[in-house]
Amino acid sequence: MKYSLSFLLLFTLATITHAEEKAIGVGAKPVEGAELILDGSRQMLDEKWTYWEGPRFGSALPIKWKVVEDPVDGGTTIMTDDRAADGGKYGAADIVTKKAYGDVRLHVEFLIMKPKGNSGVYLQNRYEIQILEGDRTKHGMAAVINQTDSPYDAFAGIGKWNAYDIVFRAARFKDGVMVEKPRVSMYFNGKKVHDNVQIDKVWGGPNSGVDGGNDKGFGITDSPQGLKLQCEGHDVRYRNIWIKELDLTQPQIDF
Repeated sequence: MKYSLSFLLLFTLATITHAEEKAIGVGAKPVEGAELILDGSRQMLDEKWTYWEGPRFGSALPIKWKVVEDPVDGGTTIMTDDRAADGGKYGAADIVTKKAYGDVRLHVEFLIMKPKGNSGVYLQNRYEIQILEGDRTKHGMAAVINQTDSPYDAFAGIGKWNAYDIVFRAARFKDGVMVEKPRVSMYFNGKKVHDNVQIDKVWGGPNSGVDGGNDKGFGITDSPQGLKLQCEGHDVRYRNIWIKELDLTQPQIDF
């Protein structure tokens, strides 16, 4: 089937407009009601973030993550470089927002500078959306860790900016008992990769995040928690992170 040039142009413009309306992809500006929580500056890093002091915590305030140049667009970014985490010691120097969240709309931009660069975005400091260059498995890039396949083909590559756009619905509880598991939908660089995925547990044990040591990760508690970024001693850089609090009454979530 052949398409005219004008049709293809209109289709491309419609796709771009659709993405802009949803505020997804690299460079997306905060939607109405969202809060910018990481802009690449030391001031915002110290103002809105702190260390997660889990069982393996081995660093000390002020945050040792570095403010470094943006190699693509200029300006500054925040680099996951803290010697306490060398050797892949996740939980030793992870940073978490000072503010706790329930349901959210989230935008995160990251850049991996070297092969096998490793970090992670933790919703409620529990549920990891993996960042791992070179890994296409269920433990790999952009996977809801250990639960979904990696949508690796959406990865822009080393030295380029990538964007996760996420809608997250926290677990629901009644009388202290979980009655609805958490759910997540996600775009990766403007491509829909996860659609209303149910998250079953916290993976990685007690050093990974809140409740990781409870009943092998199934013992999720009824408490909002901060957004966490993982440090494993790699050069992964972050910028333009913004978040909007939501109240998602139904378990079917989307943008």
